[in-house]
Amino acid sequence: MPSVLGSVRRLLMSPSLAEVTFARRGFPGEPSPVTRRLEAVPQSVICGFEWGIDAHDLWELERRLDLVEEEMAGFAYEGATMACTILDVLRPRRGTRTRDLLRGPGDRHLFLAYIGIGFAMARLPRRLWRHVVPDLSGSPYHPTMTWLAVDGYGFDRAYFDVERYVTRQERPRAYPWQGHPDYFARAVDQGVGRALWFIHGGRTADVTAAVHAFAEQRHGDLWSGVGLAATFAGGSTPSDLASIRGSAGRYVSDLAQGAAFAAKARSQAGYVPEHSEVAMLALGDRSVADAARLASDVVSAAAEPGLPAYEVWRRQLRMHLVPADAARA
Repeated sequence: MPSVLGSVRRLLMSPSLAEVTFARRGFPGEPSPVTRRLEAVPQSVICGFEWGIDAHDLWELERRLDLVEEEMAGFAYEGATMACTILDVLRPRRGTRTRDLLRGPGDRHLFLAYIGIGFAMARLPRRLWRHVVPDLSGSPYHPTMTWLAVDGYGFDRAYFDVERYVTRQERPRAYPWQGHPDYFARAVDQGVGRALWFIHGGRTADVTAAVHAFAEQRHGDLWSGVGLAATFAGGSTPSDLASIRGSAGRYVSDLAQGAAFAAKARSQAGYVPEHSEVAMLALGDRSVADAARLASDVVSAAAEPGLPAYEVWRRQLRMHLVPADAARA
């Protein structure tokens, strides 16, 4: 049975499954098999969060997460990591649950787990943010990939407050993540781009219009988020993906870079759905396996002064992922 304290925390911090449906959020478009599939993503996050809050120990949490179908498992780990992060921050003397989860079975879902930390950040005071990331020394992706927590924060803000962060295009105030406050807004925009894919139910024409409504200096990071969501979560046909690739224009390599992030995350998790293969080929001219290898090869790229290692990695990916049609343009 869940603890009383755990149940209270769950009720205060977690929306119901109904509250994340597109109809309840007021997202445009009619219900369809695609929107129902995309709605299962935030619902999986919520299930993982509730299990993470209520589970008595890590063994129980892991057993529950094992019950989730492979395609949605990473999203459930997002929610579980969000819960563990909140518990660790609120119980600092016993705050090792997140670290233990991510050094155990959560390691293969590390990219999405960092996003889950960002969901926790959206519900915690900023003064506590310095405590949210566990020490995962020894991982080739730590601390470089902790910027995905900021991406997760941006997704959460846009998904749950469309009027403020999409319609009015407000930006959260800067935060010195890894000592780079000037990069914070860019990482947030990657999350906003991912959210646009869900807000518009994977309808590529509407996603394109939404990206183009933002100031152009934000387009590259937004397209990166779109590419990640389209490849990891799915929801489009090959012809739709070809259309969105054409719509990205000069930012087609950003779109491909986001797709490669998704390819790496899927490959590391050990399960690659067909839609991810289709999207990676359509957006980046590579198989998931090739894109994942590339992402691994460039993660140790030399540092550049003034840039977080995360952005150096993204740049290296973009340089290798310029499609042939873009190179000729």
